[in-house]
Amino acid sequence: MMLKLRIRARYACKNDVTLKLGDCRPLLRQLPDESVKLIVTSPPYNLGKAYEQKRKLDSYTAEQADIIAECVRVLRKDGSLCWQVGNCVSLRGQILPLDIHFHRIFADCGLHLRNRIVWQFEHGLHARRRFSGRHETILWYTKGDSYTFNLDAVRVPQKYPGKKAYKGPGKGRYSGNPNGKNPGDVWAIPNVKANHPEKTVHPCQFPIELVERLVLALSDPGDLVVDPFVGVGTTLLAAVLHGRRAAGADIMKEYVAIARQRLAQAERATLKRRPLGTPIYIPPPNSGLLIRRAPSTER
Repeated sequence: MMLKLRIRARYACKNDVTLKLGDCRPLLRQLPDESVKLIVTSPPYNLGKAYEQKRKLDSYTAEQADIIAECVRVLRKDGSLCWQVGNCVSLRGQILPLDIHFHRIFADCGLHLRNRIVWQFEHGLHARRRFSGRHETILWYTKGDSYTFNLDAVRVPQKYPGKKAYKGPGKGRYSGNPNGKNPGDVWAIPNVKANHPEKTVHPCQFPIELVERLVLALSDPGDLVVDPFVGVGTTLLAAVLHGRRAAGADIMKEYVAIARQRLAQAERATLKRRPLGTPIYIPPPNSGLLIRRAPSTER
């Protein structure tokens, strides 16, 4: 499907995409109060990456709290905010789970935590003095108790699609929802490493399908989706591919240029991506390999 996107650096409600080079706070201040349906982002983890300067925790927290306050201001009463984070690691190898650290800030802003989603993946750095990290978290908050949640848009296949009830009033009838099941709060989605089709120069890029599930579940077509730390444009892509408007900013000129290139590819329907719902691994035909499941821990 070909897209025709109006992309501008300064926000206007008629923009399909607003993409600004620079600090996100000037962009957020351009947005009217309660104009954003969904905020999805992954902020810097205070690790000293190329796009951030490592600082004392108090200084890092103060800057993040300032940005979060602007996010809360622009968020609609029926809107959602999703903050995707991992760990901050000290020079001595101690870790601070940032989701625990950030929760106090969001709670002080009056937001309501709906889910702590675990994003699980298989690849990453190999630790030598602790178990290798293979998950990060997404904190999903809402501004109020009346919010959008389109569960049918993100259902996944039933584990046992033909299973029927063997007793009770529903005996003989299918026991699961025919449209699929709730995906739960543990999401196994490959991270963007090595030969992932979406790989760019960004060292901590998250996959489009991770954001797609949030966009489909927590917003409706035409809604505005915002990413304050837009990186190479993953959130913008997930939004426009599903008929939403999008806005974001980044301080790295190279990343903004790549985001524009990827948006142009989306317009031409040439964007390389891993489609939502693709199995993690399917053995080639006649390979003799089996898809293994982890042993059950249920009793």
